[in-house]
Amino acid sequence: MLRLFLLFLPLLAGLAQAAPQSVLQRPVELDTGNGILRGTLLRPKTDQPVPVALIIAGSGPTDRDGNNPIGGRNDSLKKLAQLLARNGIASLRYDKRGIAASRDAGTDERQLSIELYTRDAAAWGQSLKRDPRFSQLILIGHSEGALIASLAADAAGADALISISGSARPIDQLLRDQLQSRLPPRLLTQSEAVLTSLRAGQQVANVPQALEALFRPSVQPYLISLFRQDPAQAFGRLRIPALILQGSSDIQVSVSDAEQLKAVRPDAELVIVEGMNHMLRIVPMDVEQQLASYRNPQLPLAQELGKHILAFIKGLPDSRNAGIGR
Repeated sequence: MLRLFLLFLPLLAGLAQAAPQSVLQRPVELDTGNGILRGTLLRPKTDQPVPVALIIAGSGPTDRDGNNPIGGRNDSLKKLAQLLARNGIASLRYDKRGIAASRDAGTDERQLSIELYTRDAAAWGQSLKRDPRFSQLILIGHSEGALIASLAADAAGADALISISGSARPIDQLLRDQLQSRLPPRLLTQSEAVLTSLRAGQQVANVPQALEALFRPSVQPYLISLFRQDPAQAFGRLRIPALILQGSSDIQVSVSDAEQLKAVRPDAELVIVEGMNHMLRIVPMDVEQQLASYRNPQLPLAQELGKHILAFIKGLPDSRNAGIGR
């Protein structure tokens, strides 16, 4: 699916005190009963149970590695998974239904919905909770993936959640703000009319050609399901430890979104990473450099991002005795 959202080189030595661990990697599949989803499991080579993170990618055709055929290759989520594994934390990242290797599970995008994506994430989480190789289950959602993580956390049996660049506003409001500075007046007026209709649950048959990629009829059922959700409300319902990470140079999601998430969960940890953008890199607020970072896998991840994720996960209590199948 295409939408406006476009939605790590290893951290430097010294970020973690322990020496890097050997890493095992293998492909994994999940039979949902409604299609096969495919992903990648990375885990440190050890016989002891370790924490495991379920990494949920952002919107549109963003794959398990954080790459997008429209925005480009940046490998952000792949490198995050590698960082976790080298520091004793397993991870599973997957292609969402209808995307990349999971494309056959969602060939008709008219059938996709945020509820379906949520059920898929919960099913992956439940599978990890049953696996004796893992202790705590942490959901890590990036951009729209943060909303999916919040919606799926209870059903997945998650022990904690990390929201990275997650919106607090309903997504139609976020889109309005993004389009405000990107469209000429005539198209902006037309996009507003389409958004208003979709927000009301009404599909739009005739979409201006210039807005087809964003609002084509086949993607409208998904957008209607997405616009029904209130990210702040979903996050506020959680009763598990939570970490909110947001970059100050993010041109898609604002620091105020992170602050709003913190306001509904005062007990959550909030970290604003100075200079970090939506691709989790330190990039100046320059349009050309920002866009270039979306297609440059060589840029290192923001060091503070990894530092806080590792500290948060390693500070969680061991939940092996409370987990499913423990």
